[in-house]
Amino acid sequence: MKKCSLFFCLLIVVGFVKPDPDPLQDYCIADTKTPQTFFCNGAPCIDPAQAKASHFATSALSKPGNTRGNPFGFNVTLANIRNLPGLNTLGLTMARVDIAPDGLIPPHAHPRASEVTTLIKGSLLVGFVDTSNRLYTQQLRPGDTFVFPKGLVHYLYNLDSKSAALTVSGLNSQNPGAQIASLASFTSKPSIPDVILTKAYQINGQDVTKIRQNLGG
Repeated sequence: MKKCSLFFCLLIVVGFVKPDPDPLQDYCIADTKTPQTFFCNGAPCIDPAQAKASHFATSALSKPGNTRGNPFGFNVTLANIRNLPGLNTLGLTMARVDIAPDGLIPPHAHPRASEVTTLIKGSLLVGFVDTSNRLYTQQLRPGDTFVFPKGLVHYLYNLDSKSAALTVSGLNSQNPGAQIASLASFTSKPSIPDVILTKAYQINGQDVTKIRQNLGG
């Protein structure tokens, strides 16, 4: 009897680790205009009778992003429920990623999604590290595709020092989240205690201060 109870508990837990819950209808176009009086896992739906083809289309990814405003030299433009309300509850996010010459998307992770990236223009060095600290890295050329498993630290680096790179990525969550490892460690509010950082990164207090300053922390 105990074994059966444990089995059913495990089934319940497994059911909760899916990236996003499945929709209960054909579509649930996000209502982004009505002020929310309650919070839910996603966005409320408009009346299906008001659905239009335009709710399922966007040109948000057609324009290059400004990479100069980012210290690492990249810009991410998302197609999400704000500009593509038909995505609501479908468990998807699309992204246009512009990377300046010699630019870098530093090691980061998406806690709620796997990511598949296709290089449209340029030359990239990409890679991820698994939980055994094994690095998987690949140089991409236009038309190449690479996948980053859910939750694992990964990066994208533009190998060309003269030309920008462009990728299009798909993630299997409506809200994948993104956490850059260096920013999370050195620019958190409030700050992680220096003693933690010096021990974790095997550096001294002056190094911590310098890195914080460099990252804007």
